[in-house]
Amino acid sequence: MIQASEMRDGTETEVLNELTGISRFIYENAPNYTVAGYIVFFSIFILCAIVYQLGFARKLNFWQNIVIYICLFIGCIVLTFFALSLPMMEGLIVAALILIVYKIRLWREKREASAADTK
Repeated sequence: MIQASEMRDGTETEVLNELTGISRFIYENAPNYTVAGYIVFFSIFILCAIVYQLGFARKLNFWQNIVIYICLFIGCIVLTFFALSLPMMEGLIVAALILIVYKIRLWREKREASAADTK
């Protein structure tokens, strides 16, 4: 019995060392691994939805948006598996920050252009 528990702890440490930054943080601080998996999944889904909304969304009907978000939800299942060994969440955060900066600059340029047109 002692060997089995030592083996489990050793394997657990090895698996945690294989995880990337944010995923490792979530798995180390969540109450159990099931909750940590859901946290990682929903974090990826929210980040993907933000990136989609900032960079790719167009005006669509309500039912078309529902279909897109269902497909996004299914695709995030695959991304969750990638997030365990690749920096997916970190990449999505960087993509969201870049798109936020782009949208702010675009908004400012439109505001300045409309102010110049009214003069």
